[in-house]
Amino acid sequence: MAQLFSQDQLEAIAGALGDTDTGLKGTEIAMLFATCQMTDPGEMTKRHRIYNAFAASQNARQDRTRILGFIRHAMRPARYSREPHRYEPMRASLNQALAFAGLVVSEAGKIETVEQATTLPEAQRRAKELRTDLETRGVHPDVLRFCRAELLADDYFHAVQEAVKSVADKMRVMTGLTDDGGTLVDRVLGGDLPMLAINPRGTASERSEQSGFANLTKGVFGMFRNPTAHEARIHWPMTKTDAEDLLTLVSLIHRRLDASHMPPRA
Repeated sequence: MAQLFSQDQLEAIAGALGDTDTGLKGTEIAMLFATCQMTDPGEMTKRHRIYNAFAASQNARQDRTRILGFIRHAMRPARYSREPHRYEPMRASLNQALAFAGLVVSEAGKIETVEQATTLPEAQRRAKELRTDLETRGVHPDVLRFCRAELLADDYFHAVQEAVKSVADKMRVMTGLTDDGGTLVDRVLGGDLPMLAINPRGTASERSEQSGFANLTKGVFGMFRNPTAHEARIHWPMTKTDAEDLLTLVSLIHRRLDASHMPPRA
């Protein structure tokens, strides 16, 4: 017998995909229905529109194939190349809903099987505690955005990893570059004339500080962006104290970037 989504799982998934702030747009929903050969129930709130279409498809076919296809098409990263800021918030919200069905959407937009979640209250408690501690430290608002329950459903690692990504996003927005990782840091913060300078660079000490900041940022990227792509998260245990210290470090990087300037170029 084909595995089906329960009613509450369908409601949660539709709620994430149709969220007013982070979900799909109405025109996107219509296009995805057509692509996945699902009947569009017509104009209504986005979450109810998606839920009704999903429920009708699953009931008629007695499988969830087209629902999974809708999710795959909706979460293709390339779809958000012009609005990259939309992708991670929607993926995080969707993954919270999918976790109760034992599924997760990876960074590459693939649907993967994981252990079925049953501990959302624990995740919510940890998120509240972590956020409170970080607010007490005065951590940068761009970092606090990643202290959400869905990012802490398994451990603190995911919140830190996502916060590190936000540093790369900020550098791309500030410079217009499209690189990532160490290459992005080298182009933005390195060299004799960096694209972003954190000080006037008029003395040897200031130039050393610039170089040190570039190396610090590059090291953070290397720790959380490169090895983790090839290692299971179980090999990267992280305590709440570790997460707080690392998120505070990411906060420092954000603040220095916010205060940086673009040196004039000849």
